[in-house]
Amino acid sequence: MSADNSVGNVSVPLRNLLNSIQCIRDRVRDGESNESDGAFNLSNFWDTLNQAAKAMSHEATKLSLAFSKPPLPSQQDGEKLAESITKSVLTLSTVFYWLPKSQGISLRQQVRDATVEVLEGVAQLVEVILSSPLQSLTQEQLTSTGSVWSTCSQFAQLPKDNKAAVLVVLSAQMGVVKDAIEEIEQALSEAQDPFNDILDDDLDGEEPRGNQDTHWSDKDRRVISPCQGLMKASAACLRKLMSAVKSNGDVTTPQNLSQLDDLACITKEISPGVDDLALCLYPPMDYSGVENNVSELAALLKKILEIIRSSHVCGESEVTWVQFLDGAVDHNLQKARDHIQQDS
Repeated sequence: MSADNSVGNVSVPLRNLLNSIQCIRDRVRDGESNESDGAFNLSNFWDTLNQAAKAMSHEATKLSLAFSKPPLPSQQDGEKLAESITKSVLTLSTVFYWLPKSQGISLRQQVRDATVEVLEGVAQLVEVILSSPLQSLTQEQLTSTGSVWSTCSQFAQLPKDNKAAVLVVLSAQMGVVKDAIEEIEQALSEAQDPFNDILDDDLDGEEPRGNQDTHWSDKDRRVISPCQGLMKASAACLRKLMSAVKSNGDVTTPQNLSQLDDLACITKEISPGVDDLALCLYPPMDYSGVENNVSELAALLKKILEIIRSSHVCGESEVTWVQFLDGAVDHNLQKARDHIQQDS
């Protein structure tokens, strides 16, 4: 048998394997969990899921090694490899389906995303093997194999219940909001012209700019101050909410699980709102745009504070900061509107 025929024969099971993985990945991405009438053992679920992830990592290693040097696997060996990998892919996806929505939407979303990431990594590895010379180990194949190992190992670090999953969401939001606050503070502290470094690199000896559209006016800076206050109120809301969820978050009743998911869902809107406000503060400042964005962020924060107030995470000690932040939002919104409406 010629080498070309050997390559062609072993490619067939690999292409079939790729199609199977992609179909299973799409079903996991869009599918619903298998709701169970009986009691769900979360600890057993995690043990089984971690075992399935380790098995998937092992199968990816076997596949990569089989196509790392000559001789190529025979078509029969290729079919056995593909069958073994398909079995591991099905096991991983099946275990994911065990996790019911009743354990929390936030938890399920993060486990689903991690499962999809593994399946995408395995599919990419198969694609790399198919597109590379089938008798040599390429850097791309090494990278793809390592990527599967990495995604499989991440299951051990996933949040183990819905409370922990919600804290992951809040922490991610907090990071984005802090970055936006720091960027605008840095731009304000550096110079009158926040675009100085960017635009000067492009001048190449031309005459210095006299374009005031790249500078903040005194009125601009007055408007920015309460906008910064609102952005900081967003960060404080997330920080205080994280503390409340850590202290008071409960996953033992359907109502409390649902409340945690509601908090995670609506707080995901904070970072886009803060980003939109921060972006419109750069010169030339469009005051109507600033007023729209500051009003939308203020309305969102007030809505979130009301949801927090009515949830089980809000105890007596939390009421004080909820009321304080509610007042701070109103204060900064009114100050921003007053400065916008003032003449320069």
